[in-house]
Amino acid sequence: MSGNTVTAMHPHNSAARTLGRAARELGLKRGELELAVQLGIIRTVPDEGGGGRHVPRSEIDRVSSGEGFPDSLLNRVKVVGTTEGADVMDVSAGRFTRLARLGLVVPVKFYLNRYRAVVWLYLAEELKRFAADEKNTSLLNDRRMPEGLRGMLDAGVDLRPRNWRGRHRGVLLRQADDPWGSAGALAAFLDPVQIAEIVPDPYERSHVNRFRPGPPASGPPGSPSTLIAERIMTADDPDEISLLRADLTEVLAHARALRPAPRPGRPPAPTHPEDIGSQRRPEEPEPSRGLLSWLRRRTPRTTTP
Repeated sequence: MSGNTVTAMHPHNSAARTLGRAARELGLKRGELELAVQLGIIRTVPDEGGGGRHVPRSEIDRVSSGEGFPDSLLNRVKVVGTTEGADVMDVSAGRFTRLARLGLVVPVKFYLNRYRAVVWLYLAEELKRFAADEKNTSLLNDRRMPEGLRGMLDAGVDLRPRNWRGRHRGVLLRQADDPWGSAGALAAFLDPVQIAEIVPDPYERSHVNRFRPGPPASGPPGSPSTLIAERIMTADDPDEISLLRADLTEVLAHARALRPAPRPGRPPAPTHPEDIGSQRRPEEPEPSRGLLSWLRRRTPRTTTP
């Protein structure tokens, strides 16, 4: 996934559009625009009034002036399910499902149908690239999968949830404005017991939970659809959990160094790295170059098939 969806608000962005209006001006459905933002195709800025994220007028002009617009933009955000995805790759639906379970094609979204079954969606462009790569010819055309892959399928391997989580984690980390936001993004994929072990301080844990997003597809709290979405969102593989715990521990160390979590009796701390110098106590060291570089970069780890 390319690009960064987070930029600072500047005076020239005062004509920023709401996501709904930006979608209409770009000829997209609201869900297509949100996906474009997640993929880094369209940049957003925070609303100074706290009303969510907006799309700058300059960004709408940039995207709409691109070569082949609007078809080129629509093609980049087109998603397909199993049946259409199999058609795109010219394979059977069964072969497509096996490739997805093995993590060779990675879902970008999911939703629950009327029967509360999980429906995975894939970027059509990515499927076309996979099918066009000569290295994948045998996976698409050979009568039988290689023995090692067959063994994985026989063992019940299904990497779709984990690969989706890896992709969605990258989206949330790019949208985080500071290390506490990054901590919340990482915590979104761990269950409360894991979070309590890593963040034993109740004030810190409460602060992390402020930035902890829920699953993108859910219903009322406690409903069957919400419980299914939460299960998909929560890491269940030991290696994945270990990686998340290590990353969250590291990010929390950066967050504490930048700005301690609020607690009763403590005055508000500065919220931006450039503000720290003027409000630092004499005995506090200056932020390291590494920390400031990390804050500017905020490059997430991603899961690849």
